[in-house]
Amino acid sequence: MLQHDYLMEVIQQFARAVSSALRRALAQKDEAAAQEVEAAVGELLQLDPQTAMSLAPGSLVTMMQLAGTGDAVSGYVAFSLNKLADAYDGMGQQDVAQQRRAQAQAVAGAFGASLDEVPEELRDLDLG
Repeated sequence: MLQHDYLMEVIQQFARAVSSALRRALAQKDEAAAQEVEAAVGELLQLDPQTAMSLAPGSLVTMMQLAGTGDAVSGYVAFSLNKLADAYDGMGQQDVAQQRRAQAQAVAGAFGASLDEVPEELRDLDLG
C-alpha cells in the first residue's frame, strides 16, 4: 500500500511537470519545453534524462523492466514519448522524432500500453 501511494504521488508529479511543457512543445514548437518533458520522463524512470533519451528502444524497455515499475508507468512514458515525436516533427527534427516514436512503440509493445490511450492524469490536455 505504501509503495502504491508513493508511485501514485510520483505519477501525479510527473503529470504536473509534463502538462504545460507538452502543450508548449506541441503548440509553440518550443524545444526547451520538449526537453522539460524528456527530463520528466527520465525522472519518472529514475534515470538521467540524457541517458534515458539516448537509449535504443529495446534498451529503454530493458531499463524499465529492471526498475520494476515499467507496468505502472509505461502508459505515461509511451504517451509522452509519442507526443514528443509529434512535437519534434513539428520542429523539423525528424531524426529525434523517429527515435522518440520508436521508443514509444517499444514501451507500449513491451508493457501492453496503447499509444492511442491518454493516461487519466493527462486527459485534461488539449493536444489535438
